Amino acid sequence: MKKIFSYVFFLYISAFIISSIITYSYAEVISAKAIMEKVDERDDGDNMIFNMEMILIDKRNKSRHRMMKIFSKDFGKDIYTLMFFIKPADVKDTSFLTYDYHGDKDDDQWLYLPALHKTKRIASSDKSTSFMGSDFSYADLTSPEIENYNYRLLKQQEVNGFKTWLIESIPKTKKIINEYGYKKSILFVRQDNYVIIRAVHWMNEGSKIKYLDIKKIEKIDGIWTPLEITMTTKKGKIFDHKTILKYHDMKYNQNVDKDILTVRRMEKGIW
Repeated sequence: MKKIFSYVFFLYISAFIISSIITYSYAEVISAKAIMEKVDERDDGDNMIFNMEMILIDKRNKSRHRMMKIFSKDFGKDIYTLMFFIKPADVKDTSFLTYDYHGDKDDDQWLYLPALHKTKRIASSDKSTSFMGSDFSYADLTSPEIENYNYRLLKQQEVNGFKTWLIESIPKTKKIINEYGYKKSILFVRQDNYVIIRAVHWMNEGSKIKYLDIKKIEKIDGIWTPLEITMTTKKGKIFDHKTILKYHDMKYNQNVDKDILTVRRMEKGIW
């Protein structure tokens, strides 16, 4: 009788433990995805005009500076953005246009090169490549769809005095890996405002890792706005290259004419 009781008790405990593990794992996945849904739903502004400074730093610590003027407008959940390079002379009048579509539709991107008087459409196969010699890829300049990734909540950690969730992000398909160039990412999401303030991206090719870090963030017109972002590329632990983006004169709810957000206008120039 005791053996039968012990056996039944063992089965009960085993079933309870297995059930608890399954329930915890399921809740963990739902929790991580729920956090990322909050990140996706966060108000990031509309009808924006701002200036951006790009600083490129190579492994010899030599830097190059570029200045851009950017116009952005929301069309429902789609976001159209046009970037004009103002200086220096070697990139002046270069322009870049992105139609960042919500959902499964592939984003559209064009780069105008004034020296060649040519507009190049960025193919999906090229979106993981460097944007204008920076550590950001063309794909980094669009918003990834959360449904294209599996998320797992790893732990909580304090970053610069703020509590964050660490979330592992794994692309669901090879197509997404090829397009964005990352086979895995760890995202640091601030718990008080759902802003990703740090990320580590393992690149699909080679042994390179990219480190994203928001150095400065402020509330402008009630919207949490990153004002300084760095992306650093390393080969293992060895520094390879860094890009610093600094945002200036950020203005929301501006009168951004939809006619400016076209290929024809990007070729014509900002003035």
